[in-house]
Formats: sequence, C-alpha cells, structure tokens
Amino acid sequence: MNFSKLLEKYREDHQHPVNQALHFIGIPMIIFSLIYVFFNWKIALILFIVGWIFQFVGHWFEGKKPTFFSDPKFLIIGPIYFAKKLFKKIFSRS
Repeated sequence: MNFSKLLEKYREDHQHPVNQALHFIGIPMIIFSLIYVFFNWKIALILFIVGWIFQFVGHWFEGKKPTFFSDPKFLIIGPIYFAKKLFKKIFSRS
C-alpha cells in the first residue's frame, strides 16, 4: 500500500467527530510524552497513558478498531495525518 492509500485508509477509519476531536488531543499528548520522558518520566508516562485512552475512547465512538491493529505502519501514519491536517488548517486561514 502506498503512502497516499495509507493516508486515505486512515481518514476513512476516523470519520466520527468525537473520534477526530479525541485524536486531536490524544496524538499530541503521546508525541509530547515521548519527548518529555527525558525531563520527567512520571509526567511523560501519565501523558502517554491518557493520550492512548483518548485514542481508544475515540474508536469506541467510531465503532471501529484502531487502524494500527491491522497494520503497525498506522502508528506513524496517524501523527503524519494529524500534522498534515493541522498545517492545512493553519495555512488555509492566511
């Protein structure tokens, strides 16, 4: 599966507005926790766990399993999709 198809599959599996909102919060928490672990591992661990809770609750609303269950590549595709969507929102307002 090429990169464009991976992004499309990710988008298809994340349609519910609650899931999207929870991913918008959870993904940055997880990414930030991976960096913050070098400064305070306890806070990083809390951020990591809570970020994943947001992800799984979002998928409960979506009614679908997380996409990475079918292919671990989606653990990278999710943050890329999030960043792409965020940059599009930021730069489309200019």
